[in-house]
Amino acid sequence: MPLLEQSFYEKNALELAESLLGKLIVKDTPEGRASGIIVETEAYMGAEDRAAHSYGNRRTRRTEIMFGKAGSVYTYQMHTHTLVNVVAAEVDTPQAVLIRAVEPVEGLHLMEKRRPGRKQVEWTNGPGKLTKALGIAMSDYGSHYTVPPLQLFEGWEHGDFEIATGPRIGIDNTGEARHYPWRFFVKGNPYISR
Repeated sequence: MPLLEQSFYEKNALELAESLLGKLIVKDTPEGRASGIIVETEAYMGAEDRAAHSYGNRRTRRTEIMFGKAGSVYTYQMHTHTLVNVVAAEVDTPQAVLIRAVEPVEGLHLMEKRRPGRKQVEWTNGPGKLTKALGIAMSDYGSHYTVPPLQLFEGWEHGDFEIATGPRIGIDNTGEARHYPWRFFVKGNPYISR
């Protein structure tokens, strides 16, 4: 499958969040390759979005990559989990897309080892779960999805599945932003987070 080129990422986070559905995310580690089709995303629209880490153009060590080149890898820690995002829009417009869930494709033995005691449907059905299963780590921060070890490729054809939207999850303290329908998912897919 062809690698997604730089131009694919150069759109606002709402457009990118929808465009990422059906794409293949691939992580290479010393243990081998693990991959999955993206089935759920959330858009974070930057300075005006109260749920975004970069709300009000907040620039910190953590958010600095959001101000960078579209297609950059933005990882961060939440509790004990690593979460992974795709930087969107033009430089200095700090938008990103959270990858919330994937459907496993390659490296099932690795995912099972990394998510022991779980049913396959629970390996990747949430943003912290999928990073563990695929081997995505904080060390991926600042890389770019066009170069190894973490890359994005074409996957399913966009006409082959139905896209649904809803409010983003886990952002209850963000005022009206918590109601925006900026979560995108493949309707009926068993791997979506809820």
